[in-house]
Amino acid sequence: MLFVTHLAAAALLGRFTRLPAVWVVVGAALPDVVDKPLAWLGLVEPFHSIAHTALLLPVACLIALSSRRGAAVALGWGSHLALDALHIVLNGRPDDALFLGWPVVSPTDPLGIPPGEFFIYYLWTPSFFLEAAFWTALIVWVIYSHRTGVRTNS
Repeated sequence: MLFVTHLAAAALLGRFTRLPAVWVVVGAALPDVVDKPLAWLGLVEPFHSIAHTALLLPVACLIALSSRRGAAVALGWGSHLALDALHIVLNGRPDDALFLGWPVVSPTDPLGIPPGEFFIYYLWTPSFFLEAAFWTALIVWVIYSHRTGVRTNS
């Protein structure tokens, strides 16, 4: 899943859950903001590691219980993990969804290619079409809302 799609989906989640959208977006950004630099520096092997593990769920629950902002961050983080897992399964690599159990379990052969090469690989995959449909629907909704005067912020 592309980073910007995580952010847009989180913004929509914030809007529809009435949680602070900015904090939902922050939570959705965290996994990649933490894990990508660590992988690029060679500190961890896969791009899905420390911040992508579902083993942090107890921590996320504690954060969610702390405040509305905490709930928003936890929701954004959870949405990121769910969308990444969906992306991997849709693209025919369900075993790679084991990243959710890192470091206890990990994919046997994770797809660890640089971002530029990943984008080329990603084009025309089932997940790419799902993401294209998401962006098309979002753009149509924004244009419709603007033209009809429907409020897009609650």
